[in-house]
Amino acid sequence: MLEILSWLGIFAVSLFVLVKSSDFFTDSAEKIGIFLKFPPFVVGVAIVSIGTSLPELMSSVVAVVQGSSEIVFGNVVGSNVANIFLIIGIAAIIAKQIHLKYEIASVDLPLFVGSAFLLSLMLITGQFSIGEALLCILAYIVYLMYTMQHSEIGTLDEETGQIIERGKVPVRAFIVLLLSVVGLYFGADYTVMSIVKLSEIFNVGKEIIAVSVLAIGTSLPELMVSIVCVRKGNGEMAVGNVIGSNIFNALMVMSIPRLFGVLTIPERTLWEGLLEMVFGTILMFFVVQDKQITRWEGYLFLIFYAWFIAQIFNLV
Repeated sequence: MLEILSWLGIFAVSLFVLVKSSDFFTDSAEKIGIFLKFPPFVVGVAIVSIGTSLPELMSSVVAVVQGSSEIVFGNVVGSNVANIFLIIGIAAIIAKQIHLKYEIASVDLPLFVGSAFLLSLMLITGQFSIGEALLCILAYIVYLMYTMQHSEIGTLDEETGQIIERGKVPVRAFIVLLLSVVGLYFGADYTVMSIVKLSEIFNVGKEIIAVSVLAIGTSLPELMVSIVCVRKGNGEMAVGNVIGSNIFNALMVMSIPRLFGVLTIPERTLWEGLLEMVFGTILMFFVVQDKQITRWEGYLFLIFYAWFIAQIFNLV
């Protein structure tokens, strides 16, 4: 019993460090993005989404290095499902109605859907090669370059028509950014270590813990950012955060760990996880076509997520 409590405590503390370091990283990255005068949706897609996805990335890389690569798939798929159904669901309920002004149908939404389908096609064989990983990384780099190129780098003064000068360089933000990376590493290291130990103690597959508990834990930054955004009336940044985070997870969090070793794709969670992720992605695609997400759609999303968790643990 003492051993169980000890490892549960280590898991809780290390996950807290992982999430909090991501929080610091995201705050500093957002300040840098505002300094560069990116639009809110671009800050969400290109900056905040990467910062809030760092727990998934760091824990996945550490998992491969420690010989527990089956955690990677569960982490990616579980996080993407949680982002769509849990986070967007809660955000829509809090906001009552999320309005989208940024034109996401041109690039962001198609790649959001395309990244899910691409990952599914690659994993359907139960393997993920280095060549496939490199293609995914290349696809994300192209997407990021396009997003940055087609964003407004600057704000025009209404009277002069000139680009408003940027403020002071946020030196403190850069320092916090570097320190938070250190916290991310150690948090991820002990998080993965505790998952391995707990799976042995409870005789539960590591992939099951990864697709549920770890996925929810590493999605907490996205959840907190989204709640703050909708409370400030900036729901489109919350949606941009989720879309960008899912693209990053599918193309980068799955690919970068592959460069460190062979990934084991657990058969038990392969079909259930991929099916739910693709279904959620398609549903999200149709929901945002009218550039709004209602509270009732948020409730529907939460019902789907509850079914997903229950299905993973054979409760239904």
